[in-house]
Amino acid sequence: MMNPPHGIDPFNDPVDSLLAEIAFSIQLPPSLHQKAVGRYEAVRNHLESTSSVFKDQIEHFYPQGSMSIDATISTKGTDDEYDLDIVAQLGGRFRFMSPLQTLIELEKALEGYRGLKVVRQTRCVTLYYQDGMHLDISPSIREIGTCDRQSHICHAKGPVASIDDYMVPMNAYGFAVHYRERTPIEQRVVDSFAKRWEVLNKGSYRADADVDDVPEPTEFVVKNTATLALQLHKRFRNIQFADYEGRIAPSILLSHYAAAAARPNTSLTDMVIRQASFMISEIENASLYGQLINVSNPCHELDVFTDRWPESISQQDDYAKKLKELVAGLEQLKRGQMSPPHMMEWMRNQFGGQVVTRAADAIANEIGNSIKSSSQQYTRTGKLVIPAATTSAAVVRSSKAIASGRDHTFFGKKI
Repeated sequence: MMNPPHGIDPFNDPVDSLLAEIAFSIQLPPSLHQKAVGRYEAVRNHLESTSSVFKDQIEHFYPQGSMSIDATISTKGTDDEYDLDIVAQLGGRFRFMSPLQTLIELEKALEGYRGLKVVRQTRCVTLYYQDGMHLDISPSIREIGTCDRQSHICHAKGPVASIDDYMVPMNAYGFAVHYRERTPIEQRVVDSFAKRWEVLNKGSYRADADVDDVPEPTEFVVKNTATLALQLHKRFRNIQFADYEGRIAPSILLSHYAAAAARPNTSLTDMVIRQASFMISEIENASLYGQLINVSNPCHELDVFTDRWPESISQQDDYAKKLKELVAGLEQLKRGQMSPPHMMEWMRNQFGGQVVTRAADAIANEIGNSIKSSSQQYTRTGKLVIPAATTSAAVVRSSKAIASGRDHTFFGKKI
């Protein structure tokens, strides 16, 4: 039996460290993860106790997508909102309802729930909490005679029933199991992020009064570099397509590639590059033959991850182009071929100005005195050699310094 991988602490390498801080800043914090669990348990209790339609009809109520694999990040265009996906597997009563009727019944049952905004979507009903958390609840019907929780979810735009309404094959539960099997826990990653959360969580968060208590704490840990890289790819996609009005590459597709590319004991920067390379290769191979990429759930071939994206060859090629630019930039960073000002500008363009500045300042604040006492050295090719203790803070600038055109001085000298 092989020993479990230890992984590589991402905070021990200059480039890895900045990427890790960016991932850290966009993650759903453990305290909010616990709050989310409390909320979806409360929603289930509400449906079962107050609606005659749903009484004794909820067979399973479980997270899907990013929350099921601990890969949730802040939503597109914001840094303090989170979309969380829940599957409500429903009983026999709903087998005789149309997709639209099922969605309408769920919407009706949630109307007025704690005064929250309730919106019926094409495949789910969304609850909007006042603190920015969104809970997407997708009703599903179990597919009899198949593996655990293989189901169909509803697809109906409304407001009236249409011939375009249909039931979509789905096995989110099976994919989550598959992802976890492909991305084993790396203890060094777990430990390094646990320490970061411990420092941040001292008095930083408190639960809202409207959240029901959860009987047992729900474990949340950052488990491996594959998931960290996945979170960075999701953030990259969100920033690159922030103003795009069409559909963007779905998170489940990025999760698929993260699982496929997973390789324990790989550095964070290399893992981001590796995942991008997998996607670039598949897109280019498909485009070469004038085809769209076609990716299905490895646990259920009828559950197609690319059913709504890409919509055209040019759309997938545009994404591959952006991924190539990401890889080229990261390779330059690894070789030390970007000046500090250029590096920070490039990072902001890839991942967003606010989170990059926050990540840089967090590193600077954490290691302050050790950076001030460090000396700068250069190789014969002109590459800056950064002492290990300083991580990437020695090559970043604060937001105020950037605004004024001045370089950071927390490492002792201007670069």
